[in-house]
Amino acid sequence: MKIAVISDIHGNHAALEAVLSHIARHGPDLIVNLGDAVSGPLQPFATAERLMGLGLPTVRGNHERQLLTLSPDQMGASDLFAAERMSSEQRAWMATLPETLLIGDDVLLVHGTPNSDLTCFLETLKDGICRPATRDEATTRAGQASASLILCGHTHIPRVMHLDDGRLIVNPGSVGLQAFNDDTPFPHTMAAGSPHARYALVERTKGGWHVEMMAVEYDWDAAAILAEQQGRSDWAQALRTGRVWLRPSHPNGKRSSNLRLMKADFR
Repeated sequence: MKIAVISDIHGNHAALEAVLSHIARHGPDLIVNLGDAVSGPLQPFATAERLMGLGLPTVRGNHERQLLTLSPDQMGASDLFAAERMSSEQRAWMATLPETLLIGDDVLLVHGTPNSDLTCFLETLKDGICRPATRDEATTRAGQASASLILCGHTHIPRVMHLDDGRLIVNPGSVGLQAFNDDTPFPHTMAAGSPHARYALVERTKGGWHVEMMAVEYDWDAAAILAEQQGRSDWAQALRTGRVWLRPSHPNGKRSSNLRLMKADFR
C-alpha cells in the first residue's frame, strides 16, 4: 500500500495543484489530507472546491476548528480572510471532517497529536527553545494509539521518527506555507528552509513502512505576490524563502501587542 500524505495547504491553490500533479506520477493507492487546508491570504475558496471534489480522507486541523467556532472578531487575519470567502457548502464540508481518522486498523491521521490539534508531535517547545522531540516525548504524545503508522501535521516541518515500540510517526511538512513564527508559549520560528511545497510518500513493504519526503517546485513568487496584495508581507517572505525571522523585542524586553497580533494572523 502506498499513501501520499499532504497537510497544511493554507489556501495555497497553486502549491496544491503542483503537489497533486507530482503525486499522480507516483501512482499512490491513496491520498490523505491532515488539515489546515484553507486558512491564509491566498485562494481559500478555490482550494476548498478542489479538495471537496477529490473527496480525500481528511482530518480537521486547528484552523478548521477555528473557522467553525470563532466569531469574526475573534479570528486572526488569515482565518478571517478565508471565512469571508468560503461558501455555505464549503463550511458544511468542513464541519463533517473528524478530528482523527483511522484508515483500516493500522494508519492513523491526526493534525497535531491524537489528543490535540495544537500540540506539536515531533517538535518540543520548552525552556525557551524549539527542538526536535525525543522518542520518549513523542511516545507520550502518541499515547495508546495502536496504529503502526501515525501521520501528523501542524508544525510544517518534515520529520520522521521511529518509536521504540515499533510505531512510525511521519510529518510530511506543509504543502502551502514553509515557515511561520509564533509567540506561544514563547517567541519561536518554524521553517522548512526552502520554498518548495512538501508532501510525503509512505509505502508498506516487507520490512515495514518506507517513507520518502518530497519537495516540489511551483510558482511561489506568484503566491507571494498574492499575499502582498493582501498586505501580508510576512507570508510573502515565507512563501519566497521558506524562512522567517523573529521580530525584535520591544526595548523594554516585552513584545508589543502589535507583534502578538501579527503572530495570530500568521497562523
